Amino acid sequence: MNEGRLADRAYTGIIEIINKDDLAIGDRLPSEARLSEIFGMSRGIVREALVRLASDGITEARRGAGSYVKARPSQRLVAHMPMAELSSTLGTYEVRFVLEAEAARLAAMRRSPEQLADIEHAMSRLRVALLSSGPAHEQDWALHRAIVLATANPAFVAALDHLHEDVDRILQAGVDISRSRPPEAIGAMLSEHEMIVEAIRAQDADGAALAMRWHLSQGRKRLMP
Repeated sequence: MNEGRLADRAYTGIIEIINKDDLAIGDRLPSEARLSEIFGMSRGIVREALVRLASDGITEARRGAGSYVKARPSQRLVAHMPMAELSSTLGTYEVRFVLEAEAARLAAMRRSPEQLADIEHAMSRLRVALLSSGPAHEQDWALHRAIVLATANPAFVAALDHLHEDVDRILQAGVDISRSRPPEAIGAMLSEHEMIVEAIRAQDADGAALAMRWHLSQGRKRLMP
């Protein structure tokens, strides 16, 4: 088994320890050495898993003091994807921060009137879907893809489409989790998307990129309780 797959197993195993031992936010995880013993893996593999967990906002490293629980994945999140795939699915966020922020920037610079109309139509459909009680992930995906199409660069579209399966799971989970919370959660999702669309409409390239990064960072946080 390659190192990436082993790190995925360690990532999953650490989350299972958090859940099984009912670790609270702020609790210390076992040391790298202890985790290495538990999983029968090298400390390097365990360290890679901890780096990815920290990137996903689940743990945090404190210099000289080890790693601590920062957030616990929502049980509703786990309902949308196998635990073994959590690492690779959440890992798409790092790619999306780069890919979609730059896509939003280019869309603001290059979008045609027709592409802007498509983006605004997708935003309207997403608004209706989010304010209903039905699914909204397809409309969410359609808006993100319309923005990428407005880059006029097929490579961006191919890259986003490659992530579709993982992103679709995240979008479904994000809507489900948000609907389990006060109405302000759905309101925040709408506001974030509208900020992106407004920046693209105004041809504010930096604003569009910033709004997309903010939306993605908030979306990742929504997957935690």
